[in-house]
Amino acid sequence: MPTTRRSPLLAVLLVVVGLLLPQAVTVRGADEAGHVSFMVFGDPAELAAYRSLVAAFEVGHPDIDVELIHIPSPSDYRLRLGADFAAGRPPDVSLINYRRYAALAARGVLEPVEPYLRTSQVISERDFYPQAIDPFRWRGELMCLPQNISSLVVYVNRDLFAAAGVPLPEAAWTWDEFLEAAKALTRDLDGDGRVDQYGLGTEVSLPRLAPFVWQNGGELVVLEGGLRPVRLALDARAAREAVEWFVALQAEHGVVPDALAEAAESSESRFMAGRMGMFLDSRRAVPTFRDIEAFDWDVAPLPQREQAAGILHTDAYCMAAAAQDKDAAWTFIEFANSPEGQAIVAASGRTVPSLVEVAESSAFLDPEAPPASSRLFLDSIPILRGVPVMAGWVDIEEVAGDELERAFYGQATVDEAISAMISRTLPFFSGEEG
Repeated sequence: MPTTRRSPLLAVLLVVVGLLLPQAVTVRGADEAGHVSFMVFGDPAELAAYRSLVAAFEVGHPDIDVELIHIPSPSDYRLRLGADFAAGRPPDVSLINYRRYAALAARGVLEPVEPYLRTSQVISERDFYPQAIDPFRWRGELMCLPQNISSLVVYVNRDLFAAAGVPLPEAAWTWDEFLEAAKALTRDLDGDGRVDQYGLGTEVSLPRLAPFVWQNGGELVVLEGGLRPVRLALDARAAREAVEWFVALQAEHGVVPDALAEAAESSESRFMAGRMGMFLDSRRAVPTFRDIEAFDWDVAPLPQREQAAGILHTDAYCMAAAAQDKDAAWTFIEFANSPEGQAIVAASGRTVPSLVEVAESSAFLDPEAPPASSRLFLDSIPILRGVPVMAGWVDIEEVAGDELERAFYGQATVDEAISAMISRTLPFFSGEEG
């Protein structure tokens, strides 16, 4: 089997999108019969974990060679993966989020893993959190095997909370308490009339908005017959109230950087520099934040309102239908999602393991590694909700996010943004099956 995955068509595609191809990191044995290309993204700590995963796999499976392809940036990773699938030369195994795999499943370019899992002597479906497994069912069949399960949490700078005399968040804190904390943590430190320290940082997107819509009793989409999504539901009263509250964090209260401030320095960077009290993110931020030495940080739950709700984050190992050695690809996926494999990756701090056994072990709940409140990620699993799994969802997120940003940064009213979100995303709901 050829070891290169690049065709002239793929090269043209990558030039068009302006993507610089990083070098593949390859771990090789000698004279192996099988070959598996495995593409991942992530920071150096994650890369080190995946190198360890591949090395451990090859010790037990010397007949299978794994080519590890690492793309540091998540956005570049998505571009590369899309280009590779479009060119018909995808990696044999790749990590894909549940919000994004449906477009590939709908095109028939993913190999279902359910038949392999059903006969596995290493792992079974009951070993996983069902909240992680269920979103990867496409038209009744399990397409990919989840590596992780996370929730949106509030990263907190404990030192800034103490300096401002603000109590640390408790499990049952409310939207009002969250806002008051953000206001108290937003400060002009040098008296020049400009904010130097913000109370909150967040991505402005539909996934960040979603849990607040659900907490207020609203829904993201209108379901036809209770099954098929037909349009966004953000114009309903409860959902609109949540949009209004979310937008007001910046447009009215100014506790989040405005568009110019965010463009000058990202909220993640401000948090790491100790100039931001709270930051919304999933578990993905942990490896980066473990480099913080200047202050004490931890995680806290999202504030709640009418009902408890959080948003699901989960990535899975997916097998390409074009993989030439599917048995070898499955053998690698099986090992990666075994207790041994998941424990290796969990050591990076990036993942909340989807295997219950590993999530409840010291591989994840390491008392010596921050955040101290890692159990919060497990405690929140029962209240997690997912966005619809549909081929057009990535486009819906992108369009809705653009309009939400306009309102968030004061360029449109909430009603204008909601109206545009609904009308502009309607074409992406067409043709979706329940």
